[in-house]
Amino acid sequence: TELMRYIKRLERKDISLAHSMISLGSCTMKLNAASELLPLGLPAFQRIHPFVPEEQAQGYREMIDELEDMLAEITGLAATSLQPNSGAAGEYAGLITIAAYQKSIGEGARKVVLIPASAHGTNPASAVQAGFRPVTVASDDRGNVDMEDLRNKVAQHREELAAFMITYPSTHGIFETEIREMCRLIHEAGGQVYMDGANMNAQVGFTNPGTIGADVCHLNLHKTFAIPHGGGGPGVGPICVADHLVPFLPGHPVTLATENNTVSAAAYGSAGVLPITYGYIRMMGADGLREATEVAILNANYLAEKLNNSFGIVYRGAEGRVGHELILECRGLKEVSGISETDIAKRLIDYGYHAPTVSFPVHGTLMVEPTESESLAELDRFVAAMEQIHEEIIEVSRGEYSLEDNVLVNAPHPEYEAVADEWKHAYPRSKAIYPLPFVAENKFWVNVARVDNAYGDRNLVACLCQR
Repeated sequence: TELMRYIKRLERKDISLAHSMISLGSCTMKLNAASELLPLGLPAFQRIHPFVPEEQAQGYREMIDELEDMLAEITGLAATSLQPNSGAAGEYAGLITIAAYQKSIGEGARKVVLIPASAHGTNPASAVQAGFRPVTVASDDRGNVDMEDLRNKVAQHREELAAFMITYPSTHGIFETEIREMCRLIHEAGGQVYMDGANMNAQVGFTNPGTIGADVCHLNLHKTFAIPHGGGGPGVGPICVADHLVPFLPGHPVTLATENNTVSAAAYGSAGVLPITYGYIRMMGADGLREATEVAILNANYLAEKLNNSFGIVYRGAEGRVGHELILECRGLKEVSGISETDIAKRLIDYGYHAPTVSFPVHGTLMVEPTESESLAELDRFVAAMEQIHEEIIEVSRGEYSLEDNVLVNAPHPEYEAVADEWKHAYPRSKAIYPLPFVAENKFWVNVARVDNAYGDRNLVACLCQR
């Protein structure tokens, strides 16, 4: 009984999609439906050892084979390896697959990987880990890969160019209109194209890595394909490859009869959660997957239009639209008020929302990804919260509240502060706690007040609140 209560206390401290939208940009925090999670409790999936003899796990293997085929079809590529345990592991697996192929054709001396400045930080890290040398390609003023710089870098490193890593849509939240030309330039120079699939939720059913010209991509099943990834795992980052790379996919010395490019302890990585993605794809079907992509892009563009006047959108595509996510401009507001993007993110917690992605990929901004899981009503609540926060920033800029004491720099406001006998702030409790009517209807009380982010990152601090 005490264990149950302890677990429940922990659960009450954690905001989730059961409370409100989680707008973390580049994370695709979509609904992980209970129906997709049900197989995890079935003994046939739950009690299989990774190294069980194949004849004792034929049904499991059939599911894995079907899932590999479905992911290959979705990506427009030839084959899949489910072995990598994360997106970063997928990047590494894809790069060593490229390296093995190039070595087999006498091109093993190619060691340069071109990576856009807008890429996830794991891209250059994976390149180094795989034995390559990353070279950065600049972005232009609109957030696209700078084509002139790309051409120059390709020419400069032509003889040693191994690969080009490109996220599509980009981490700036836009579709690169020159993506096919980029791939052509790389192939013409003898390199391979690695597509980072972090943003695949904006492609499924409309385009795919094979269509744009990629040779290998990784997918985040814990993003696009509905495996939960709150709290850090478990992740699945499979790679899909074109025909010429199939012989170099990761093997496994125990269950796949080869040690070729093994990247995980188990042949099929986090196999225990694969039924989630299998169920998601099967239940959604081709039409459902396409509709999910449509709604994800629609929701992002709805927020972009609604928040454009108050915050502004850092990057838009050639048609004036964003992809599946958007970057909110906060730097101008900081100049006139002193309120930072971190203050805005912390204040959103008081409104019952998990903070968006802060200062990535552009410093001083917030990146928001609503996914297809959110209703119009929820999007409107988020817009109302952001617009009210904008008004609170304006109040500070007008001098109505000081920069040292206002609802933003003191956010979030936990329950123990709200009910304390003494209230030390210039603004009323109601402004801090219930800034909009909908907040009172479903108030989420944060467990702690403002913390020092930098100190917390550098120091392990344990808090034992109850015993």
